[in-house]
Amino acid sequence: MPVPEGLEGERVDAALARVLGLSRSRAATLAAEGHVQLDGRVVGKSDRVSAGAWLEVELPPTPAAEIPVVAEPVEGMRIVHDDSEMVVVDKPAFVAAHPSVGWTGPTVVGGLAAAGYRISTSGAPERQGIVQRLDVGTSGLMVVAKSERAYTVLKQAFRDRDVDKTYHALVQGLPDPHQGTIDAPIGRHPGHDYRFAVRSEGRPSITHYELLEAHRRASLLQVHLETGRTHQIRVHFSALRHPCCGDLTYGADPTLATRLGLERQWLHATALGFDHPGSGERVEFTSGYPEDLERALERIRP
Repeated sequence: MPVPEGLEGERVDAALARVLGLSRSRAATLAAEGHVQLDGRVVGKSDRVSAGAWLEVELPPTPAAEIPVVAEPVEGMRIVHDDSEMVVVDKPAFVAAHPSVGWTGPTVVGGLAAAGYRISTSGAPERQGIVQRLDVGTSGLMVVAKSERAYTVLKQAFRDRDVDKTYHALVQGLPDPHQGTIDAPIGRHPGHDYRFAVRSEGRPSITHYELLEAHRRASLLQVHLETGRTHQIRVHFSALRHPCCGDLTYGADPTLATRLGLERQWLHATALGFDHPGSGERVEFTSGYPEDLERALERIRP
């Protein structure tokens, strides 16, 4: 919608509250989580709106009731780093970042609670401290904020694309060129609520990749995300007809998945780098392949 003349110069959260009839805190949360754009640019709650500017708001579904966090140990979840501001975890596959409607399995938030970690109370109750997410079927590094300051600083860093996010992906076939950038907007799939797709009206999404290993049936890639859309790597490579091995949701060959022993997509968050929310110093963390991905890679190699 265009910003009405009467809202010229208003803060984003105040303008949203008036236009959409939301509470001021709900509007502020939407902006803080990156769901508000002004003329195509993501804005924060304290930014100012201009009359006539194009305001875009994504309203995530709100559960009817608060989703409880169940403190439950997560087998295989490794603590990579821990200090007063944050904790970096190596998430196993088949573990969600936080509780959600319909998910009954383990979560990173629940695993940290069971281990006695106290994390930030910012964000929705079930998402406390979560500043980034990995798909349930994707393994690797995640950072979780422990202090309110860390939550704010890290959220902004991800929003400003100041975080280096590196993944390794085993994709079917051989991408051509062997190194490149995929710049294609992503939105919800028109026929499947749980899937996403490259769509002209979607949100800007940029993926950089380079070839690490080429094999007869698949290629190992190093992938750097400039943006962080849901299922971004999976959607982009599926659109190129090189889906992640084992990713049946996005068109992977089930026969090859069986041959490689994969029950999920071959996708791992191998490295994470950002400015420490307390000291400001650059920190970097790395993670090796879990057993199932290592085994699949050995099977694809000559």
